[in-house]
Amino acid sequence: MINPAIAAVTARIDTRSEATRAAYLDRMARARDRGPGRAHLSCSNLAHAYAGAGPDQGAMLAGSTGNIGIVTAYNDMLSAHRPFEDYPRLIREAARAAGGTAQVAGGVPAMCDGVTQGAGGMELSLFSRDVIALAAGIALSHDVFDAALYLGVCDKIVPGLVIAAATFGHMPGIFVPAGPMTSGLPNDEKAQVRQRYAAGEVGRDALMAAEMASYHGSGTCTFYGTANSNQMLMEVMGLHLPGSAFVPPDTALRAALVSEAARRALDPATPPVCDILSVRAFVNGIVGLMATGGSTNLVLHLPAMARAAGVILDLQDFADISAAVPLIARVYPNGLADVNHFHAAGGIGYVIAELRGAGLLHDDVATVAGPGLTGYTRDPVMQGDVLEWREGSAVSLNNRILRRVAAPFSPTGGLVQLDGPLGRAVIKTSAITAARHVIQAPARVFDTQDAVKAAFKAGELTSDVVIVVRFQGPRANGMPELHALTPVLAVLQDRGLQVALVTDGRMSGASGKVPSAIHLSPEAAMGGPLARVRDGDVIRLDADAGRLDVLTHGWQDRAPTPYDAPPPEGVGRELFALFRAAAGTADTGASGVV
Repeated sequence: MINPAIAAVTARIDTRSEATRAAYLDRMARARDRGPGRAHLSCSNLAHAYAGAGPDQGAMLAGSTGNIGIVTAYNDMLSAHRPFEDYPRLIREAARAAGGTAQVAGGVPAMCDGVTQGAGGMELSLFSRDVIALAAGIALSHDVFDAALYLGVCDKIVPGLVIAAATFGHMPGIFVPAGPMTSGLPNDEKAQVRQRYAAGEVGRDALMAAEMASYHGSGTCTFYGTANSNQMLMEVMGLHLPGSAFVPPDTALRAALVSEAARRALDPATPPVCDILSVRAFVNGIVGLMATGGSTNLVLHLPAMARAAGVILDLQDFADISAAVPLIARVYPNGLADVNHFHAAGGIGYVIAELRGAGLLHDDVATVAGPGLTGYTRDPVMQGDVLEWREGSAVSLNNRILRRVAAPFSPTGGLVQLDGPLGRAVIKTSAITAARHVIQAPARVFDTQDAVKAAFKAGELTSDVVIVVRFQGPRANGMPELHALTPVLAVLQDRGLQVALVTDGRMSGASGKVPSAIHLSPEAAMGGPLARVRDGDVIRLDADAGRLDVLTHGWQDRAPTPYDAPPPEGVGRELFALFRAAAGTADTGASGVV
């Protein structure tokens, strides 16, 4: 039986989404009834589509059992996407063996937030999600495919691909991950070096050595940030093959899972994406996010992903689910373990089994592995050359990483909606000690994160403070992550100060122990109340009560500080003026395309 709180949120979303979901499903039904697009194309159209297919031309002309469109985020700069280089070959071979064919329909851009953190390119990061959705749409617009495989891992790539998959939801689609790199320098040690560098205690050579020891090979970064939260989501929502999220790259098991994804895509029993991306699937995704302490970036992405499937999510849905779901995983930055340790301790299969057994996950869902989530408690293994699934561990293999629902790390999921006269924001509390859930201090107001770092280096931040960084929303500058502030704020906190961050921008999925009210909406650039805050105003952040208040009398009577920054320029920012102008609010997903 489903938990009453989860059932109530689900019913609320169902009611809210009734009209939009019905319209979406009607559109998908019309596309499905029309049948494969290539059946309606002229001989000239088809000749162009098949001209480069080489040995598969004959099967295409004869009418194969199906043609898979591969949408890939491959590039060899991103460690997480480097393994995708050889996937098209594996997919083509598997498709031929199953009587079908496969073609790379197109590539989508995949930028690395780890490279652009604190730099101008980060202002393109959020909107790259919409670019990816548009690029995938162009790839599949040739309309010669019966199914699609989506190759992507990292922060904005998977959400963008999900938006596209929902748009082409009349046909089956499977997400194919690459897996994490092997464990390197422990994340807590890396964080300590970053803080020592920020405090001027070590030089850049020590910092670089630590970073290279942490990010050292092919595969996804091993902390539980947005990329790995994406992989958890795809599994809990039924778009991955069971147990595939954290299998390492360049292994026989990973290659077998890629081949199996191609076979499943061609299987007539595999449901279309529109059936998988239901209200219940999105609720399951949020439950998984809360139970594992996943990235706050998904609070932005999930509403945008859901809207593409006609489902309307609200911040209150996240908060209510978080209050009902216990935190049963501790993975960095919420603990010392990385995703490899998490996977070894039982991983996503254990999490799904625990949540399912406690009635916290909907089991009446469609997945690429069949009806329900039963298959997702199993682990893929190789028996010789054959891929099989066996039942996963029923007990945690490391109680410091994974626990039972009945004995969690925390009774709640650690994501709280903050409400008050400044608007609505969210805070991730799973990595914050209880003593720091309430912070009350004078504000220091900044318009850029560089100005915060300059004030820190100048020795200006020596007392309790709420750092306000405004004009960081989607309409202002694309809502860049402010993760570069984490070492500075952590140093201040470690010096014994009461410190918090309030911003209409984002923090990375790797952000941790400093209380941060983020995604504040409405944003300051649109005249939001944050534009009225001044230095010295007393701000109270209360994560326990879900409140964000300004205690200074008369602050709301001031005229808002106008946003008069020059248009962003450099590293392509000029090209994104249309996206900034069209962006929705943070609490609705900040998208300009859905």
